[in-house]
Amino acid sequence: MSSLHRTNKYDDMIDLPHHVSKTHPPMDIMDRAAQFSPFAALTGYEAAAEETRRLTQPKIELDESEKELLDIRLHDLETQFSQRPEITITYFIPDTKKEGGAYHTFTGNITKIDHTRRSLILANGEIIPIENIYDIQF
Repeated sequence: MSSLHRTNKYDDMIDLPHHVSKTHPPMDIMDRAAQFSPFAALTGYEAAAEETRRLTQPKIELDESEKELLDIRLHDLETQFSQRPEITITYFIPDTKKEGGAYHTFTGNITKIDHTRRSLILANGEIIPIENIYDIQF
């Protein structure tokens, strides 16, 4: 037997007009709609999920022969520095929020080789630590 059955319990009020309060003004339509909007119980969840989905690359460690070749290229670049050669440099930028980072390539001129900080200063003002350099072409 079904627990649902027809009732005539509210037949006396079904056709009455909608009640409008004389003391309270009607609610603004946007405020009324906000009552039915989804509740964000996990604030920050979307940002955390997006951060997890963001991909990073691991830093490639150069072997000794690749490091020697890079040192030779840096020395050659230093001897030709007065001619301001255009270079293409590929370097690693570590991610500030999680392990890994991204490789970037810059083509242009450098303004300085800073031996004390072991870095290159690019024409756009960016400073690249020498240990993050993957390749130099000029």
